[in-house]
Amino acid sequence: MKKQLLPVSIENYIKENGISLNELARVITVHKERYIIQGGTSVFKAEITGNIRFAAQSGADFPTVGDWVRFTPMDDENAIILEIFPRFSKLERQAVGKHGDIQLIAANVDVAFIVQAVGHDYNPNRLERYLAVCYAGNIQPVLVLSKTDLIEESECKELLDDVKKRIKNIKTIALSNETKQGFDLLKKELEAFKTYCFLGSSGVGKSTIINHLLDKEVLETRSISESTSKGRHTTSHRELFVLENDSIVIDTPGMRELGVTDSSDALEMTFDAISELTSECKFSDCNHSNKTGCAVLAAIESGELSEEVYQNYMKLKREQEYFSSTVYEKRQRDKEFGKMIKLVLSEKKRSKPR
Repeated sequence: MKKQLLPVSIENYIKENGISLNELARVITVHKERYIIQGGTSVFKAEITGNIRFAAQSGADFPTVGDWVRFTPMDDENAIILEIFPRFSKLERQAVGKHGDIQLIAANVDVAFIVQAVGHDYNPNRLERYLAVCYAGNIQPVLVLSKTDLIEESECKELLDDVKKRIKNIKTIALSNETKQGFDLLKKELEAFKTYCFLGSSGVGKSTIINHLLDKEVLETRSISESTSKGRHTTSHRELFVLENDSIVIDTPGMRELGVTDSSDALEMTFDAISELTSECKFSDCNHSNKTGCAVLAAIESGELSEEVYQNYMKLKREQEYFSSTVYEKRQRDKEFGKMIKLVLSEKKRSKPR
């Protein structure tokens, strides 16, 4: 990173709390629980304090790429992260294999480029899932259709029309890493001092796009497997780069699993057509599974609403509700465990000989 790039919210926070610029750094690389941070022109390998570790209630309480932090250097190469500053946006998903927990992917991101490769990877259901995750984290989504050199121009236009029909309010860029067609439109989206991340499955061209933007081969790249039509993992960690125009880009690992968390507002923004129809339902608590007075099911019957869109909405809604109930159960268990510990300590204290 070439220099400190301070969003207004971070600048206000450090002023209000009397934090020196010498204590300020940004997390630029995360690999498991190893962090690389940059403060000014210095780069450090960093660890977190015991207080941060023991106070963490979920994966979202640990540093991630894009976080602004307060730190203290231990020597010329190593540092300790003392505090994570409040995030103005966050990109998170359900932690894989950990019910009720969250994995934070990136923080303080302005725009997420959702990359899907035409042909092999394009999947509108998955796209809606990515949109829900972006809206939940207060991040503006932009769809990037990559590898357009693999299809005819007429096919590409047809695909763009299909996207517009299904998802009304999303900016879409079609580009080719081979011919560079479309890169001028992508570069116009990149503003100085703003942070962008690239999301998508493995093999869709995220790392290649970033290499082109950096104008050098920084990230390893691999293509989609011809035999399985699936991407092969290349990026295994998250990393932040600054481009020549001072815009910032974050590369993320390919994610085959992207579980939504507990933001119902995000689903309403993603499925705005369903949200509009909901206001016409006869009952205010309509769950859109009973035909009696349901405007959503009536719209499906009339052909106004796609059955596929409805099914994907219901799937994500069930997933979001299950996650919320799991989080509640986990908090209740933690509360009961805390009470038990207090009781045991109290009993020990009373049983000590005076």
